[in-house]
Amino acid sequence: MPLIGYARVSTEDQVMSAQIDALQGAGCVEVVEERGSGGSRTRPQLARLLRRLRAGDTLVVVRIDRLARSLSHLLEIIEDLRARGVHFRSLGNPIDTSSPQGVFTLQVLGAAAEFERALIRERTLAGLAAARARGRVGGNPALRARDPVARSRLAGARRAAALSSLIAEAEEWLPVVRHLRPGRPWMEVALAINAQLPPGRRRWTEARLVRAVRRFADEGLADTALLSPAPRRRPEDRLVALVAGIARANPALSLRAIGGELEAMRERTPRGELRWAPSSVAHLLGRARRAGLLRDVVP
Repeated sequence: MPLIGYARVSTEDQVMSAQIDALQGAGCVEVVEERGSGGSRTRPQLARLLRRLRAGDTLVVVRIDRLARSLSHLLEIIEDLRARGVHFRSLGNPIDTSSPQGVFTLQVLGAAAEFERALIRERTLAGLAAARARGRVGGNPALRARDPVARSRLAGARRAAALSSLIAEAEEWLPVVRHLRPGRPWMEVALAINAQLPPGRRRWTEARLVRAVRRFADEGLADTALLSPAPRRRPEDRLVALVAGIARANPALSLRAIGGELEAMRERTPRGELRWAPSSVAHLLGRARRAGLLRDVVP
């Protein structure tokens, strides 16, 4: 059962040698190091480590404050790891999810976190009610007054949260983008990404995908060449991407059924006809497969 350590310090001036020594002494075969505030949502090393952990691995930290921003954040991370069969151990706290005692401690922490959230909600509601009784409106006064500094901080926090979310999902979309861009238009790339997502996951649109790649390019996490315009395509290429999307959405559809979907969308054939023959659909599917848009989909 591989032990993988995570060590973090908040500033460049701090040293993490003590953490590394403790983690290696506990048997960690690898230690991932990161410098960044514990309250920051943008911790790329942690995000990459959490994504690549596999069932049977154990994530080890010296103390839980090296890993999580808060108790609720810690529980969120651990529950995600447990769902994937990954264990968690904190050397300085009685938490080891591979043991019954550690699981019990985690359950106690969960109950404490829920109680803490309930108290916060109760105090917030009471405070808002008292403010309304005095004729005051709740919220951030600086934001209500449109203070530039407060608005800038809020915008920065939102950008950091959005980047953290993109980093957490990067393995699902970035390799496809790097493989297909800029040779393929954004619509085809979005369709290829959506084809491999599990059911219930939010689907990518062209606009959202472009924003994500631009954000990564701005942060130095992706090559700016990915944003270059795709080569001009013939009108028929749009039909190839459209047919590929229909086939991926429902691989059980027959050629005739795909043609029916196109007719319902009032899409004309490459020859300008309204009625789609199975042979026309098969031709477009063949082109989609050669382009790498349909891997194992066989209608």
